[in-house]
Amino acid sequence: MTHLRDERAYRQRATATSRAANPMAQNRAVQLVALAVGASFLATILIIARPASAHESFADLAEQLLPAVVNISSETVTSAQGVLPEDFLERFGQGDPDNAPRAQSLGSGFIIDGEEGIVITNNHVIEDASEIKVILQDDTEYTAEVIGTDPSTDVAVLRIDPDGESLPEVPWGDSEAARVGDWVLAIGNPLGLGGTVTAGIISARGRNIDSGPYDNYIQTDASINRGNSGGPLFNTTGEVIGINTAIFSQSGGSIGIGFSIPSNQAIGVVSQILEYGTTRRGWLGVSIQEVTDDIAESLGMDRAYGALVSAVHEGGPAEAAGFESGDVIIEFNNSEVDDNRALLRIVAAAPANETVPVIVWRNGEAVELSPTLGQRENIDLASLRPIEEGSPEGETESQIARLDTLGIEISPLDGSGADKQGTPVAGEGVLISSVDASSDAAEKGVQAGDIVLEVNQNEVTSVGDVEREVQTALDAGRSSVLLKLQRGERRIFVAVRFAR
Repeated sequence: MTHLRDERAYRQRATATSRAANPMAQNRAVQLVALAVGASFLATILIIARPASAHESFADLAEQLLPAVVNISSETVTSAQGVLPEDFLERFGQGDPDNAPRAQSLGSGFIIDGEEGIVITNNHVIEDASEIKVILQDDTEYTAEVIGTDPSTDVAVLRIDPDGESLPEVPWGDSEAARVGDWVLAIGNPLGLGGTVTAGIISARGRNIDSGPYDNYIQTDASINRGNSGGPLFNTTGEVIGINTAIFSQSGGSIGIGFSIPSNQAIGVVSQILEYGTTRRGWLGVSIQEVTDDIAESLGMDRAYGALVSAVHEGGPAEAAGFESGDVIIEFNNSEVDDNRALLRIVAAAPANETVPVIVWRNGEAVELSPTLGQRENIDLASLRPIEEGSPEGETESQIARLDTLGIEISPLDGSGADKQGTPVAGEGVLISSVDASSDAAEKGVQAGDIVLEVNQNEVTSVGDVEREVQTALDAGRSSVLLKLQRGERRIFVAVRFAR
């Protein structure tokens, strides 16, 4: 013991001497101690700051969900010219369809009814397929039949025969309850690899990627790649809140921007397909456009929202219910209308052949209307146009007026003026003969040759009518006027600000 104490004392004296001789070494020792203390303190902070709700593992959830997620393999008969149906090849002698070249598509899906064998996937995964296979996690393979599809939302409903078994299934969840920042799991068949689980958060909601009229996607950073299409996006309670359908990528691989069809939108589509074999969307019978800030101000609205009715289709539900061009639809079937795209989704989700409550903004006040909706699938949408009857009648006025406050020049509409538009107008409106390039009108796209049909929702048939309506707006202290224009076969509203 004495020897050990003596040796310890020697080392302490040697260390003290060394530090005194080398202050840099002494400082280095102090720094190391400080770093050690700082690292310990930082680790403590990180542990405390970690969100209590952060998942340590998704293993239990993944194990529960994987059996209900399936791989979809579809084959399409092809030719040198592209995709052709099998009977086409037989009829035109281009060979035996069984030996024809086939293109294979791989995707994902999920089972929502294990007893009936109902499988949900994307329409683009099975579109034009001659054969569809559904493969479970345990490699059990089924041949699927298509119950129905909806290209507008990219949803397809398949059926397989479980042969008396009850297959694993997953429930729908409420996509409206999902919040930006919530954890989500994507499970699918990326690049043909089979059941793959990725995790991320909801990055955004209500995304419009211009893929169709009803875009309302959930955006997620959970890794989604080719082959994930049709697979489910789960919340942390194991409910399907989305159908993975698209990614944004310049390379073809995941860069953390994926899009899913919200479950609340898909549920309605799937329910209609299961009941009718197709969708039955509501149809109102109007053409609509965006309500801009300028349009809202010109109509006396406190903010820009709703959908502006630019035309009412003859013989449609809206005409029968008393809708007018220039109405702003602000509430439909007890739901506030945020914008024109929201109205498309709300009307499509409404029941066809039923009466729904609608509130429009007209002449500075809310008006209640009750249209009985038609069924969109029964309408030849390509033939719908604003109806024009008769032929133009010449005006006797010869005056030309320049409205400097709007930066336009107007003149009476005669037969030759209407003919230049390619669309006869029944003796109504005033021709815009020129537009000042530096004006707000030009910036808003107003063109020489446009026909002014209304100013501030009042019909105009002469140059004097336009001048009076513009002066009335100026006297009322408004900063803009709302013009209803005829351009070819289209009718549009444009709010033009006064020059100051």
